[in-house]
Amino acid sequence: MISNKIEKMNKEYDVIIAGGGLGGLTAANVLAKQGRKVLLAEQHFQLGGLATYFKRKQHIFDVALHGFPVGMKKTLRKYWSKEMSEHITQVKSIRFDNPQFSIDTTFTKEDFTDKLVTEFNLKREVVDAFYDELDNMNYYDDRLMTNRELFDKYFPGRNDVVRFLMEPITYANGSTLDEPAITYGIVFSNFMSKGVYTFNGGTDLMIDMMKCELSKNGVDIAMSSKVEKVLLDNRKVKGALINGCEIKAKAVLSNGNILSTIHEWTGDSAFSPEFLKKVKDLRLNNSSCQVYIGLKPGESFDYIGDLLFTSTYPTFDPAKLVAHDMTSKTFSIYYPEIRPGSKDYTVVASMNANYADWANYTDEEYKIAKQKMIDDTIIALDKYIPGIADKIDYTEAATPRTFQHYTLHGNGSSFGTKFKGLDVSMNLHNEVPGLFHAGSVGIIMSGWLGAANYGVIMANNVDKYISSS
Repeated sequence: MISNKIEKMNKEYDVIIAGGGLGGLTAANVLAKQGRKVLLAEQHFQLGGLATYFKRKQHIFDVALHGFPVGMKKTLRKYWSKEMSEHITQVKSIRFDNPQFSIDTTFTKEDFTDKLVTEFNLKREVVDAFYDELDNMNYYDDRLMTNRELFDKYFPGRNDVVRFLMEPITYANGSTLDEPAITYGIVFSNFMSKGVYTFNGGTDLMIDMMKCELSKNGVDIAMSSKVEKVLLDNRKVKGALINGCEIKAKAVLSNGNILSTIHEWTGDSAFSPEFLKKVKDLRLNNSSCQVYIGLKPGESFDYIGDLLFTSTYPTFDPAKLVAHDMTSKTFSIYYPEIRPGSKDYTVVASMNANYADWANYTDEEYKIAKQKMIDDTIIALDKYIPGIADKIDYTEAATPRTFQHYTLHGNGSSFGTKFKGLDVSMNLHNEVPGLFHAGSVGIIMSGWLGAANYGVIMANNVDKYISSS
C-alpha cells in the first residue's frame, strides 16, 4: 500500500525503513521478499533520495549523474527484477575537456589503458601494476595509504594523469587526494570493469518500477512521513514516532544521514561514551550544485557525448572542484533515446560545492547567486553546443541548501560522511539493538551501486537480528 497518510498504516511492523533512497528502497524490497512485514516511511513526496527526478513543464530532469558501474545490472536483477536489469545500458562516450587534455573514452579498462599509454606516454607495465593494486583492494586492507601516496607511487609528478584517473571519481563521491586510497580504488575498479552505464527510460521509470515491485512484495509505503524519533525500551528499539504516530517495530533501518540518525532520531543517551567519541570525529562530506536545462519543443543538438567532464582550471585540484567560482562542471546529456518515445533534449550540469558558501546569503543574494550559476553554466555549455542559449525553454538551479531541504542531510551533504562514517554506520546495532543504518557513508558506499548494495547488506543484518530476537 502506498499512502500519504501514516495514519492509514498498520500500528506494528517487523521493521521500519526510515527514508526512501536507493539503500532504503533496496533494503525494503529484500526484507519483504524474506517475508518480513515492512513499513517504508519517506519524508518527501517522492522516492529515490538523491537518485530521483522532477518534472517542469514538458521536461523530466534526473537528479544525480546518470552513470554507474555495470554491477548495477546484477544488483537490479538479483534484488529487484530481471525486467529492471534489462534497462541498464552502456553510455557510448565520456569526454574530458580541460587545459591539460581533451579526450573521449568509453571508460573501459582496455580503452583507459590505451589512452594512458598512447596519450599520456606511460609504460604499459606501470599501468597494469596500478590496476593490479586497485583490483586487490578490499574493505579490510591497511587504510593508511592515501590517494596522493597511491598516485605518487605509480605516476610521480604527473598531475595530468591524476586528473584523468581521479576527477570523475571525485565528482561521483567527493574523494580527495588526502583520503584513504581504498575510497578511490574500490569505486574506480568497479567502473573499470566494463565502462559506465545508465538506466534506459530515465530515473522516473526506475522509481516507478521500484514502487510496483515494492507493492507487489507487500511493502507499505508512507509518503510525506517523517521519522521524528526512534522509540526505545531499555536502550533497545521498539518502534518509531512518525508524524506524531507511534508505530511499533522490532527494528528500525535508517536511510538518512548517520549524524541525524544518532543525535536527532535516537539521542546521545542511548550510546556509549566510546561510541560517541567515534561519532564526534566524523566529518560530513561536501555537497553539490546542479543546473537543469530543458530545450524548447522541436529544438535539438548533435551528439556531444553522454558525460562531459569540463574545467577551465589549469591543473587538477580537488579543492577547486568545490570552490564557489566553479571552474569545473560535469554535464550529463539526456538525448530523446534515453526515454523512448520522447523528443525532449535536456542537460544537467553538476558541480561539487560547500554548504558554507551558500548558507548565509539573504534571499535576494541567494536568488542572484543562483541566476549567476545558471548564466555561467549556459556560457560554459555554449562551447560544446553553440547557440544553446537561444534553444533553451527552461532552467532551474539546485544548491547545497536545496539538497539539505529535500534530503534533510546536514549541510546538504551529497555523499554523507567521510570514510570513518562507515565503521560507525555498520556498528550502530551493536550499540542500540534493533537500530541499523544504510545511508551514504564512507565514500565507497556512495553512488547508485554502493547505496543499493549497502541496503542489501543491512537488510540481511536486520533479518538475522529479527530472527534471533
